[in-house]
Amino acid sequence: MKLLLGLLIAFAASELMAQVFVPGAKLERIYEGGHLTEGVAVAPDGAVFFSDITFTTETGMQAGHILRYDPRSGKTVVYRSPSGMSNGLKFDMQGRLVAAEGADYGGRRITRTDLATGKSVILAGLFEGKPFNSPNDIAIDVQGRIFFSDPRYLGHEPIEQPVMAVYRLDPDGRVHRIITDAGKPNGVAVSPDQKTLYVVTNDDGLLGFDRLPKGAPARKGRMELSAYDLHADGSATFRRRLVNYAPEDGPDGLVCDTNGNLFVAVRNEKRFGISVYSPGGDELAHLPTPERPTNVGFGRGDEAATLYITAGGSVYRIKTRSSGYHLPTRP
Repeated sequence: MKLLLGLLIAFAASELMAQVFVPGAKLERIYEGGHLTEGVAVAPDGAVFFSDITFTTETGMQAGHILRYDPRSGKTVVYRSPSGMSNGLKFDMQGRLVAAEGADYGGRRITRTDLATGKSVILAGLFEGKPFNSPNDIAIDVQGRIFFSDPRYLGHEPIEQPVMAVYRLDPDGRVHRIITDAGKPNGVAVSPDQKTLYVVTNDDGLLGFDRLPKGAPARKGRMELSAYDLHADGSATFRRRLVNYAPEDGPDGLVCDTNGNLFVAVRNEKRFGISVYSPGGDELAHLPTPERPTNVGFGRGDEAATLYITAGGSVYRIKTRSSGYHLPTRP
């Protein structure tokens, strides 16, 4: 009976996988040799940008890199170094690269780069006159508003904000603290219908794991994927917790496909990989990855159904059966 039940579960899982990922598709590693890859995002021309977070205590004071992978040539080059310890990356509707720069000698700010000129501007560097903790991930809505999380996982810099929060940066430059009840927010994503702001809570119990002795115990907190109602004025109110991962590690980054399903990089050591959920939080599929994943991003154009995954020091890709959601492009 147990064997039959196991076979039925395995068959159901394989059927779900076939509905999400192209049957027979395999994970392909397209880059290796990074320290901690993160924030993968695809530009309007199809080029794949991603961060390499180089913890200064482990890399001889490197200060992070942004790399660019060309799917046509298969070559990866350094786009910008130092990166300001960039983490999450997103492209706005004008095709400009928006970066969340973290702590550990990073910028602790949100910047935007014009790919045509290479010039960058600081969109937000302070809130109420004080530096952010360590901006982590980014989502942008169709009104051009930038939502970003501000936890702290590492870095020597003083923490001057009273809470780890999610902020909204408006096109006119004003910054608003909109979510203060998410615990330790990490990944953020706006649903294709613009009505939901998804927020990952990943509380490792530490504010500077790079400054503690190796193996020092820490009490982990909330590990969740939650949905907030995103209102027309840009405010957000908690709706419900979609997935609870505690006491295991929770997710990191996430993206939506055009159907509103969530592709989530889950770091649970016992079951790490890309978990795919319906908008209501039902698991549709789980794709194990060779390394613990940090983030995900869909391709564009003919590659809109290609899912790129940052994990460990690598970048992977795999074909899916749905296209990724992207903002409409505007001049």
